[in-house]
Amino acid sequence: MATPDEAVQEAFIRVFTRIGTYHEEYPFEVWFTRILINGCLDRQKANRRRLRWLVPDVETGSGTESAMSAAEAVVPSPEDLLIARERQSEIRRAIERLPGRQRTVVSLCLLEELSPREVSVITGMNQSTVRVHLFRALRRLRALLGGTN
Repeated sequence: MATPDEAVQEAFIRVFTRIGTYHEEYPFEVWFTRILINGCLDRQKANRRRLRWLVPDVETGSGTESAMSAAEAVVPSPEDLLIARERQSEIRRAIERLPGRQRTVVSLCLLEELSPREVSVITGMNQSTVRVHLFRALRRLRALLGGTN
């Protein structure tokens, strides 16, 4: 999870990169605050999306802290760990069945937690193309996983 300082820093970067779009007839503080709020809302939306797909890595323990703090879960039972391990394998197999570009976009966006803009820079695809591949990949994953989250 990002800290408030990181959110503010990201807002300053956005202001710096988009200063050409600022209209002087409006107060600067309002424009900056709107950028900050939108950035925070984007982060919340991304975190909710990630949490839907979060399956703790039961072997290494990664993801467990995030899952527990997000859901305020209790210590998982052996049955829960077995189900999580099976679900994790099922999701990996489903991701492997995706076409190449969709698999790449899903891996970078969901597993590496990169934004569509960052994925666009890495892959050379347009940002809108990245979003389309992500949308189609998620729709296909839902179908492959039987419509479950």
